[in-house]
Amino acid sequence: MLNRIFLHFMFICAALPAIADEVTFLNAGDTLSAELPFSEAVQVGNMVFLSGQIGVKPGTLTLVDGGIREETRQVMDNIEAVLIKNGLSLRDVVKCTVMLADMDDWPTFNDVYRSYFQPPYPARSAFGANGLGLGARTEVECWAVKP
Repeated sequence: MLNRIFLHFMFICAALPAIADEVTFLNAGDTLSAELPFSEAVQVGNMVFLSGQIGVKPGTLTLVDGGIREETRQVMDNIEAVLIKNGLSLRDVVKCTVMLADMDDWPTFNDVYRSYFQPPYPARSAFGANGLGLGARTEVECWAVKP
């Protein structure tokens, strides 16, 4: 078992220089606030990893009013804006991770989420979080594949 783990580790280490040449940091600068210490997205090969989005008005650190429903709409609009700026669409999303400040918001979140994606839906994980940035009700990060 240890030999297989070691070989896997060695394979990954050997591949890192090639992967590093394919890393592009994507920052249009108008969806996330310029004050934040992370990129809107990072492209590695044909994979695009979007940073988590909360329901802030584009370019600000101000959450939209209206609770979970409006925050979820803004989150999804922000995700879609980052995708579009980078030549992608929601159809290119293959995985989402959803964080909810209150799991009782799950049904409302899902109602809004379904209105942005069409079947077949991306793979998804969701969990309750004890505190999200700026007191947000939800945060969503996504992975997409560039055609």
